[in-house]
Parts: sequence; C-alpha cells; structure tokens
Amino acid sequence: MSVKTTLFAAATAAFAFALPALAGDIMVQDPYARASTAMSKSGAAFMVLMNEGDQDDRLIGASSDVAMRVELHTHKDNGQGVMSMVKVEEGFPIPAHGSHALARGGDHVMLMGLTHPLVQGEVIKITLTFEKAGEMTVEVPVDLERAPEGAMQMQHQHGQMKMSN
Repeated sequence: MSVKTTLFAAATAAFAFALPALAGDIMVQDPYARASTAMSKSGAAFMVLMNEGDQDDRLIGASSDVAMRVELHTHKDNGQGVMSMVKVEEGFPIPAHGSHALARGGDHVMLMGLTHPLVQGEVIKITLTFEKAGEMTVEVPVDLERAPEGAMQMQHQHGQMKMSN
C-alpha cells in the first residue's frame, strides 16, 4: 500500500468518526469509551444523544460484543454524600428537539465483563436500542486519555494547592 493510499485511508477513517451516527430522528455525537485500567473487567461509554424529531424518545438498552453484559447506569447520591453507580431500568429520556448527555459521573453505558482490554485508539461497536427509533450501531473510539468535561485541575503554586477549571 502506498503512502498516499495509507494517508487517504487514515483521513477517511478520521472523518468517519467525526460524523454523527443516525437512527430515525436520533443522532449520536462525540461517542467515546474508556476503562479505568488495562486489567479492568468493566468500562463505560459516553456520548450525546440528540433528538431532532417532534416526539420524545428513550434509550432503553445497549449491547456490544466487547462485553458480556451492557447496561444503562447512572450515579446517585445515597443521601450521605456518597455516590453509587446504579442500573437505570427505565432508560434515559431524550426529549423532542432536545438532547441527553451520557457523561462521566452521570448517565452512561456500562460495559461489564469485558472480553478484552479497551485499548487506546481502538474502535468498538455498541448497538443502542431506542423506544421509537429502534436500533443504531455506533462506532465508538476508545479514548483513555480524555479528561472529563469541566474537570477540576489541581495546580501546585508556591506550596499551595489551587483549584482551577
């Protein structure tokens, strides 16, 4: 394969990941997955679900061949300031002409019993099931380096800790 062909293939693949996935009126933007360590038996996927239609919809399930079980999860405060991860049986609503973010520390797609480690730069497939739009298979890049949105950064400055966004 020539250098020109290789570069064209790489550019085409990068462009494909930049495009949103569509099913009915539902569009998925900025999907990515991560695992906490190379030895992790679980991982999570995050994305923004956008509903361009006139009717509310709901993400009701997900599946992937990279995990033995895939569930919809969120984090809930137990009332004592401790956050726990819990399965969301009813799924996630996506309002008409609105969106629902699946983000770290909140709602997400949980990949349990990984069949292999999630490797930086790899692309996994996750099939999302919507109440009205049906099924959509999304190609999800593994990004183990991405910092959460709005993450607090610790900076050491003259012997003091300073918090900044």
